[in-house]
Amino acid sequence: MKKKGNCLRLIFLLIVVIAFPVNAQTDGETAVCPEELQNLYAQSAVLMDADSGRILFAKEGQKEMAMASTTKIMTCILALEHTNLDQVIEVSANAQKQPEVKLGIRMGEQYVLRDLLYSLMLESHNDSAVAIAEGIGGTVENFALMMNNKAKELGCEQTYFITPNGLDASDENGFHHTTAEDLARIMKYCIHDSPVRSVFLEITQTPSYQFSDQTGTRSFSCQNHNAYLHMMDGALSGKTGFTADAGYCYVGAVKREDREFIVALLACGWPGNKSYKWSDTRKMMEYGLEHYHYKTVQYQLKQKKKNVENGIPDAGFSGPSTVSIYIPDAILEPRFLLHEEEAIRVNLKMEKNLSAPVRKNEKIGSLQYLLGDTVLRELPVLTGESVKERNYLWVVKQISKTYALK
Repeated sequence: MKKKGNCLRLIFLLIVVIAFPVNAQTDGETAVCPEELQNLYAQSAVLMDADSGRILFAKEGQKEMAMASTTKIMTCILALEHTNLDQVIEVSANAQKQPEVKLGIRMGEQYVLRDLLYSLMLESHNDSAVAIAEGIGGTVENFALMMNNKAKELGCEQTYFITPNGLDASDENGFHHTTAEDLARIMKYCIHDSPVRSVFLEITQTPSYQFSDQTGTRSFSCQNHNAYLHMMDGALSGKTGFTADAGYCYVGAVKREDREFIVALLACGWPGNKSYKWSDTRKMMEYGLEHYHYKTVQYQLKQKKKNVENGIPDAGFSGPSTVSIYIPDAILEPRFLLHEEEAIRVNLKMEKNLSAPVRKNEKIGSLQYLLGDTVLRELPVLTGESVKERNYLWVVKQISKTYALK
């Protein structure tokens, strides 16, 4: 009987698996995984709209995992924001002893930050990452604190940096990790929001770069290993990574016309499967380009005025008191990047009753653009002028004016 019961349970589980396909996470809600993305190699993957930061598709997008050298996008953007490219950095013994992949810099040598950033992003050199971190933060630990503070600032609550190069590491607070969603957020900042985004893009798009140490006695040549730059039209930027714990990782971006997408992949195969990350990246980017387009949402604010209780009448002694209402800048036709099966719902929320006094430009409501239950954009509804209270003194003044005219 026991064997028969186990068999029945197994049959039931098989029916459930067949009847209900594997789900993926889309914009915070569970949805059936699109057919095009059902066979991704990556254990964790995210497709993001780089303009809004909206997650368009996710597979285990919030799972905390090692991220290898994709870490270096944070190292690079912090270096660009906290110092100038001409800063001279001296190599420490700690930087020199970093493992492969490495530039081969030696203790006591001096290099310009600009050159080390090309080494960092094109060849993914681990020793250059440590030299940069120490040159800016004083120590690797201080620089890691800067990295973690920046991550929190960007809303990356499930990311923890220990090293500037992404080598596997752990300490009393946890292990060096991120999530695919957080990694996509960091890349969005690097290419879209940072004040130094143009320099970041210039470095990561450069095919090759040559430089020397400060004495000119040692020369180096770096080649860009981001093969994705040549795989798709509009490829913007990206960073590869690999460690024993992380597997192959990648984060990259593409821009076509006015649409910009980011893909982040973690644990996308191990040695012998190096090309999996390129296959997954192309598949996810093509899905975004095929199915997501900008749609304009039109809305007319029909109500132009709102009654004000106990306010000074618009005209006369006892007429109604109203205030005009408006939405600033008249942004009533915003665009949203939407799947062909998605639709925006518009919801106008306003206070039921207004009482005098009312201030000019006082917020009395909001216009919400919703996708499902998620608010994608919210605009304030404001008053167009001030309305004073109809009080005893006002009544006395009006009566006095009336009798003065007789």
